[in-house]
Amino acid sequence: MAEARVGEADERAMSLPLDELGWVDKDKNDPEYVAKREYFEANNGIPGLEVFAPDQIEDITRVFYRDGFVVVKDALTPDQLEFMRGGVDRVIHQMMAHDKHRVGNRGSHRYSFGGASLTGHLVHEPEWAMLIDLPTITPILISLFGSRDYISRGGGGDFCLPGTVQYQPLHADMSDRRTVTRDDGREFTFGSFHDPRGILTYRDLPCPYICCNFTTVDLNPINGPIRQIPGTQHTRESIPTLAEEPEWMKLSTVCPAPAGSVVIRDIRCWHGGTPNLSDEVRALPNCEYYAPWFREPLRRTLPREMWETLSDHGKKITRYIVADPGEDVVTGVHPTMGITPVRDRPAK
Repeated sequence: MAEARVGEADERAMSLPLDELGWVDKDKNDPEYVAKREYFEANNGIPGLEVFAPDQIEDITRVFYRDGFVVVKDALTPDQLEFMRGGVDRVIHQMMAHDKHRVGNRGSHRYSFGGASLTGHLVHEPEWAMLIDLPTITPILISLFGSRDYISRGGGGDFCLPGTVQYQPLHADMSDRRTVTRDDGREFTFGSFHDPRGILTYRDLPCPYICCNFTTVDLNPINGPIRQIPGTQHTRESIPTLAEEPEWMKLSTVCPAPAGSVVIRDIRCWHGGTPNLSDEVRALPNCEYYAPWFREPLRRTLPREMWETLSDHGKKITRYIVADPGEDVVTGVHPTMGITPVRDRPAK
């Protein structure tokens, strides 16, 4: 049988309910998955996970700087949550129409929203644009950055379908500047921070980059909650591979956390995806922000007409990603879902 590749059309995808898009080419009643599901139900989750209300800003700031992440409930109102769920449903269906065997772009049944988008972001969608300047979250960001002058870099997020049976390796979402030569001889530069003295790394800095992931379902032990390793945002230790990772890290997952919450992350903190052995899609749409003093190259991914609907503060923080007057933002799903990072590719 030929190897399944992303990009093969799925004519049935658009007609299926969201939660029936998973468990493709896998049997959820396989004894291995049943045993793992029971193990997760008994053991998965960060012991004593604190979940704060949006107005507990002092505690939120303290825990964020201690752990490198923090969970805040009621980030979305019930109406906002339903609106966000509608956007997630629409975009996931559009993506699955291009991936019959659920090959994924972050491993089997696992996907990056932004990675599959032609723009690399989804702020051209009204549901994601709504997340840019939420009354519940903006005061928290001001406290975390110590300033109103932070900027929006866009938004996307990730999701895992039922039938995601593998862990995603632990990783951080930024690095020091480095240049990599590909097999075809082309050079690519990743990251921005570089200390020519060789003394500081990006991990020695104050928090440069925050990601806000919003929960569209209750995060529970079996539906693929994100795992976060507390206090790793400043460590210079090597991130363990899946083979090296101790069991306590694999079980260090952000659950339980109710739908409508937000996981606010310093993206340097070690994190990774976990198996979704449930019958529901676990989606974490996000918005991302840079500190006032930090920059990386930004793309103009926010259509001008969408920018016009934002608050004054929202317009200010998106000034580097809004399209110029008369400029079109070309949007859509990349037919091959974009590039799957090497860390997420199956071993050959």
